[in-house]
Amino acid sequence: MAVLIPDSIDETLILLNGKDYVADRPLATVLYLSLRMGRPLFLEGEAGVGKTEIAKVLASAMDRPLIRLQCYEGLDVSSAVYEWNYAAQMIDIRIAEASGETSRDDLHRDIFSDEYLIRRPVLEALSGEPGKPPVFLIDELDRTDEAFEAFLLEVLSDFQVTIPEYGTIRAAERPSVIITTNRTREIHDALKRRCLYHWVDYPSAERELEIIARKAPQANQRLSREIVGFVQKLREMELFKVPGVAETIDWATALTELDKVALDPATISDTIGVLLKYQDDIARLQASEGKRVLDEVKAEIDAA
Repeated sequence: MAVLIPDSIDETLILLNGKDYVADRPLATVLYLSLRMGRPLFLEGEAGVGKTEIAKVLASAMDRPLIRLQCYEGLDVSSAVYEWNYAAQMIDIRIAEASGETSRDDLHRDIFSDEYLIRRPVLEALSGEPGKPPVFLIDELDRTDEAFEAFLLEVLSDFQVTIPEYGTIRAAERPSVIITTNRTREIHDALKRRCLYHWVDYPSAERELEIIARKAPQANQRLSREIVGFVQKLREMELFKVPGVAETIDWATALTELDKVALDPATISDTIGVLLKYQDDIARLQASEGKRVLDEVKAEIDAA
């Protein structure tokens, strides 16, 4: 069965927009090429700009399973790729010994079989259903160490995994691989060369306004414009962590739940914890800085 993928960049844009992901053309282009060429897509950018959401939307739009490997410090092969069900193996060894079945070769062949193999995300991604390969999300790769990164080279080069006791497992059909990183450390060039690359930046004000319209449609137009204008100005400031798109959506939703139709200094002070996550940043905006930014935003909207 042929794997259905978009036939053009425009079709890729339509595919994403159909799932309320507001993508720009450069992103749609590299995603289209990744699908057509069967190459992993390496997405780099600040936290909260929508990198992970791309994989979720792609899986949903193309009706494919999403397999997610959430990376973290200390991630190893047994957690990411496979492990053996040692408890079940030991029980069956004891049963075989009790029944007199002590052939070493037979025992080895029996206990290292599919019955005892626990498949983790990497192995699941290589064992997709024919005609429907999964979207394999390797999320926040920069949180792992270089040893695990090196292990992925075989997976991304040949889409296979070698298990010493079992053999080599190859993907019948390549999964669509999306790798994300927040750039807390540099990823080695050997891995990047196996991928297509795209930097996911914060959206323009126009795109972010459209995102709010789709994700928080209850927010009125004036409130949405003030929210987007305020957030865009925060991203120009020297904050410990500027808000991402996810925080913008959360803030718009929260203000709508509070029946707000416009921003004011008191509302910003009361709800700023939805938008910012570090106390030093919050304290700065709760002081006169927040009112100054809001005044600028309102003036620009009124002048438009």
